[in-house]
Amino acid sequence: MGKSAVVLLPNLQNILTEMGENIRLARLRRGFSVELVAECAGISRATLWAVEKGSPSVAMGIYVSVLNALKLEKDILLVAKDDELGRKLQDLNLPVRMRAPKK
Repeated sequence: MGKSAVVLLPNLQNILTEMGENIRLARLRRGFSVELVAECAGISRATLWAVEKGSPSVAMGIYVSVLNALKLEKDILLVAKDDELGRKLQDLNLPVRMRAPKK
């Protein structure tokens, strides 16, 4: 059985592509080769290329391993850091739905 292709909405694919490009640029700025980063991350060169292309089939843990190899592991903490929508909903103090009492 082969792997099934992951299908994303175009705007989500654009975000992944941009993230992959940012990772590639970080690697190039440091002067690291694909082989070196792949070895440090414990992945193959092909997987690193998939990360740098923003492939949706690559596991999140692989992205974290690559960020760690580039000494950017703390950047993962920026995901959902400033949750504007969540804060607005919290500020509205919307009532929490309660279950009906048992009879």
